[in-house]
Amino acid sequence: MRSAPYPTRSKAYGHGLLALARRRAEVVCLSGDLTRQCEVDLFQDALPDRFIHAGMAEAHMMGMAGALARRGHIPFVHTFGVFATRRPFDQIVNAIGYPRLPVRIIGFMPGVSSPGGPSHQAVDDMALMRAVPGMTVVDVADAVEAAQVAAAVVDVPGPVYVRLRRGDTPVVFDDADPLDLHHARLLRQGDAVALISAGMMLPAVLAAADTLDAAGMATTVLHVPVVKPLDAASVVAAAARAQVVLSVENHSIVGGLGSAVAEALAEAGSGRRLVRVGLADTYAEGARDAAHLFTKYGLSTQAVVDAAWVALGRGGPPPAAALPPAEVGEYAPV
Repeated sequence: MRSAPYPTRSKAYGHGLLALARRRAEVVCLSGDLTRQCEVDLFQDALPDRFIHAGMAEAHMMGMAGALARRGHIPFVHTFGVFATRRPFDQIVNAIGYPRLPVRIIGFMPGVSSPGGPSHQAVDDMALMRAVPGMTVVDVADAVEAAQVAAAVVDVPGPVYVRLRRGDTPVVFDDADPLDLHHARLLRQGDAVALISAGMMLPAVLAAADTLDAAGMATTVLHVPVVKPLDAASVVAAAARAQVVLSVENHSIVGGLGSAVAEALAEAGSGRRLVRVGLADTYAEGARDAAHLFTKYGLSTQAVVDAAWVALGRGGPPPAAALPPAEVGEYAPV
């Protein structure tokens, strides 16, 4: 695993999907009028006979994907997260979910990673997809996992929803680290606080862990790439080693990772306190500056440090998170 600031890669998912499609003739690609933005211009250029431009008609695109899956294809469907879930939800349930078809729905720009306003911020997409019976929900953290995710989910039974960051993506893991859909990744262990995160919050969580460790609060970091079905055993084990648990997600605290962790801890009879770090039951505005949104909605590295400090009842001001400056082509935690 690398240290911040992280190098970045462009179109890691697009290259991974194309490599998979060259090996698997049943893979087809659908785009909802966001071909370049979802990195599938690579697929369109290389394999045009297996590419479908569905236009700005996401509900129709989901119905098409279901029909293709019934004919033996494995459709990968691409648009922004909010348009991949909220807009065509009825078609996902009835044309894909109910018949348990192998459609892979790829939602870019999760949470508050879009410059758009409330209509474009996918802050409830995991909650919606977790509610669909049989749906697997994946939230990858970096460019390495993004490059691997198409091959990892291609043979998963039933439908899959994947959240992906748009644009240059940090490289946190080593290329040899495999994306495991069955087990969460235990990245460090400590007995004071357990930070459980998914998706693009991992760099901020690792930076927060560095700050907390330096302040004498030994920290566990558990990266959860699959929110459903959750690796509940790893979550419960991480909680058992710590005094307090924080779930950290770029999503509403209602229905996402925090809810999944709460369910796992409650069902296991864990006595650990859980603090959910995420958007607090609110709509999200847009901004050109991601750091502004992360700070406004309590998703910054400092917000994670502050939440852990308060949860453990430490006196005095929390330690200040020291974030490395990023040069061109690098990514530092927000």
